Amino acid sequence: MAGSGNAHLRSDPNTLLRIENMVVEFPAGRKGKVHAVSDVSFDVVEGETLGIVGESGCGKSTTAKAIIQMPKPTAGNVWFNGKDLASLEGEEMRRMRPEIQMIFQDPISSLNPRRKVREIVSEGISVWGSGRSADGAFTQDRIDEVMTSVGLKPEMVSDRRPHEFSGGQCQRIAVARALVLDPKVIICDEPVSALDVSVQAQILNLLEDMKERYGLTLVFISHDLSVVKNVSDRVMVMYLGKVCEVGDGDHLFDHPAHPYTRALLSAVPGGGGRFEDSAESLEGELPSPINPPDGCRFHTRCPRAEDKCRSVEPQLAAVDDGDHFVACHFPHEVGVQFDLRNGGDTAEAAAEVAGPEEADA
Repeated sequence: MAGSGNAHLRSDPNTLLRIENMVVEFPAGRKGKVHAVSDVSFDVVEGETLGIVGESGCGKSTTAKAIIQMPKPTAGNVWFNGKDLASLEGEEMRRMRPEIQMIFQDPISSLNPRRKVREIVSEGISVWGSGRSADGAFTQDRIDEVMTSVGLKPEMVSDRRPHEFSGGQCQRIAVARALVLDPKVIICDEPVSALDVSVQAQILNLLEDMKERYGLTLVFISHDLSVVKNVSDRVMVMYLGKVCEVGDGDHLFDHPAHPYTRALLSAVPGGGGRFEDSAESLEGELPSPINPPDGCRFHTRCPRAEDKCRSVEPQLAAVDDGDHFVACHFPHEVGVQFDLRNGGDTAEAAAEVAGPEEADA
């Protein structure tokens, strides 16, 4: 299993976003500093959806905010369209911001309660000037177009304020606000976790529709593995500021190799959800990011940990011939398939029980 820490980065000419060795640290008084994101690298090809998953406190949201330079990374590069955002300052960075927009977790609190919907959606246009007509300038018609595309009727919602809408409707407003400047990348930071289950599917379908209609590239952050599996082309699993597994979404969820990924999948409710060769579950508390463990950061909770794991940090390396990389000294075999949608039953096992006719139905 040869490889290096950046072995998973691709050489695809259509790569739109490429993060290299990103570090984000925050001061923590006399105790030192919080190691929020530690040497994280990944890339996103144009038109792709990258899902980032992990427990609360693993660095998902900090990574997202560091991409848009709020805050700027302590170290590393954020390549977007050939420019390193981490090296830009002032007006140079400001002019890149319309290209990368963000949708936040709590749709109601992310909207200004004093402003009307039209003012909220059009704020970006007011900052960057009205109009992109035949010569490429924005026009106010863009506001109506985007609001309609996300399922809002401009004539009915424009003069109302956020408190008059449900959480799902507020998230539609937030999506419209992100779309109005015609961005290339939208970062979705837990966009459905604050919504009722009945509304989550509507917003997820909306994001998929908007991705296709406007040619978007998405970075989708969630702790809900079912959601990430359904929306992502590629998936990255994070733990305590580190990337522990990354690869094609379907393959990674069907054949997880890292003990942490397998433990997350095993914890999914509904029908068992455990692997035949792995009965581990997450136990104990997440270590402090102020003083993360040496070696593999997961070793304090990993049932497979050995002495090497406590002293030598594993690097991402390929576990098969495809797009699947894991940072683990003792990864699981990838031959056991897990079907998240069917509560842990493998597709092969279901076919054996149902017979070929029912399995194909």
